[in-house]
Amino acid sequence: MKPPPVVYHGPDTVQEAVRLLAEHGGHAKVLAGGQSLVPMLNMRLTAPARLIDVNRLDELAYVRTDLEGVRVGALARHADVERATHAFEAVPLLRQAVRSVAHPTIRNRGTTVGSLVHADPCAEMPAVLLLLDGEVLLRSDRAGERVVKAADFFVGPMESACEEDELAIEAYFPRPKGRTGTDWRELSRRNGDYAMCGVGTSVRVDETGAVTSAKAAYIGMGPVPSVVDVTGADFSAAAEHAADQLDPEDDIHASAEYRRHLARVLTARSLKAAYEAVAP
Repeated sequence: MKPPPVVYHGPDTVQEAVRLLAEHGGHAKVLAGGQSLVPMLNMRLTAPARLIDVNRLDELAYVRTDLEGVRVGALARHADVERATHAFEAVPLLRQAVRSVAHPTIRNRGTTVGSLVHADPCAEMPAVLLLLDGEVLLRSDRAGERVVKAADFFVGPMESACEEDELAIEAYFPRPKGRTGTDWRELSRRNGDYAMCGVGTSVRVDETGAVTSAKAAYIGMGPVPSVVDVTGADFSAAAEHAADQLDPEDDIHASAEYRRHLARVLTARSLKAAYEAVAP
């Protein structure tokens, strides 16, 4: 299969890319890693008139860590996030989850911010951003810059809050507060396939080891990634409660009931692992 004909643009600056989106945004797609966009073009699932390739914007190819958390630029590859020791030390969930993204070849090209904008409900990084209460920085020629909270960013399957004339500049993943342990696990039919169910957890404890906060995030369990607060329940009861809040669907890979069963099992295991990472 071949992609439809498009007019190609290769801007050299962020300002130029934003200008092009202002002019052609309704008929254009942004190409960064291309690991989702190129297959969709080849299968004619999308047919933009113009392609805006941002791979020359080296100033956006960064993974930066500060006291507040980790900032990932729009051209940072999944592999950059995976290999950044400083990012792992600040926000361990980033590496824990990104290692489950497809295969190494795809992680070497695919971008973390691109995955967020693509908003696939089966993708790992949207759920990570949601679980950590992160943010996405957007820029347009019309409105300048705006920051969108993760809770408002994923509005539907394959649909984010990024407008047609906006360029996603950066994703911000806050550093977990206090003594917080995290874990990520998922189950797929083959290594690298989309998960039938994926679960990320965050557990905060006090100095005695008592749980003060517990949350679980899910992929493959509904039209958008979801987070369930399970604070106050033991891990088995928490897993049951969380699974009851989810809305999976039947498909060729698994029934809705099997996905819900996976959610129960993986949630209990993940909460236990997150707790043991920080328990005294």
